[in-house]
Amino acid sequence: MLIDAGLVRRLLAAQFPRWAELPLSPVPLSGMDNATFRLGDDLSVRLPRYAHWAGQVEREHTWLPRLAPQLPLAVSAPVAMGEPGEGYPYPWSVYRWLEGERATAEGLADPVRTAVELAEFINALQKIDATGGPGPQQSNAFRGVPMGDTRDSLAADARVRPKIAALKGMVDVAAVTAVWEAALGAPAWDAPPVWIHGDLATGNLLAVEGRLSAVIDFGTLAVGDPAVDVLPAWKFLPDAARDVFRAALGVDDATWARGRGWALAGSLPVPDDPFFQKEPARVTAALHHLEQVLADHRAEGG
Repeated sequence: MLIDAGLVRRLLAAQFPRWAELPLSPVPLSGMDNATFRLGDDLSVRLPRYAHWAGQVEREHTWLPRLAPQLPLAVSAPVAMGEPGEGYPYPWSVYRWLEGERATAEGLADPVRTAVELAEFINALQKIDATGGPGPQQSNAFRGVPMGDTRDSLAADARVRPKIAALKGMVDVAAVTAVWEAALGAPAWDAPPVWIHGDLATGNLLAVEGRLSAVIDFGTLAVGDPAVDVLPAWKFLPDAARDVFRAALGVDDATWARGRGWALAGSLPVPDDPFFQKEPARVTAALHHLEQVLADHRAEGG
């Protein structure tokens, strides 16, 4: 679906006219699932691109105001929820603009400190009462399901194994398969489900002057297995900070192994996937993350 500034202006004029004349521009790195625009100095507008992500809007508006006061970092702050209109078929959101730039491992002023602060954020999120929270479902891409669950998540076995096979000749398929099977074979989470962000990747973490400042994009928020929120160990933090992150999280070996499985599942570029063909740098990044996963597994004797 084409979502451009003209559409956003029409939606604002019809539903929130007080903001309709503010400067409006697309953010430089808009996501695959949602289109995001900066609105004036203090706001942003976010619109789902596809029907199956539309449920994320109500989820964020319902739960983020309850979670935010209990978290040690700034998070996305919904201001208003828009309705379908002007030819656009889904609900959409206006948020407070959070200052900061996309956090990257290379740009961190102190990776070890960042590892501790991110672990503290995850621990605080997990400690919040999860009563009544939404479980994994299609609109959060089934993030938080148990490892080995057959629903169509990123880490569904039926998705992962063909991706591994497609990388024959590019990576050590046997080693990748060993990590994946170790994740599948790890003991399941046997405590009550907890709050998860679901996608703690570099694009959803903000930094100011190299220091972690905010966590954004809670569209995959759910109550489930916390292993999925371990993936920054391999997909964001440099390897020198990984052990610090693990210690600060206090996760057991089984959760760490399942987390490695989630990280592996998200680091398998498919040669003929348009997402990777469009931007070859994505393949380079994915293979780098995959090597971090394999190296960590080898270091544990796997």
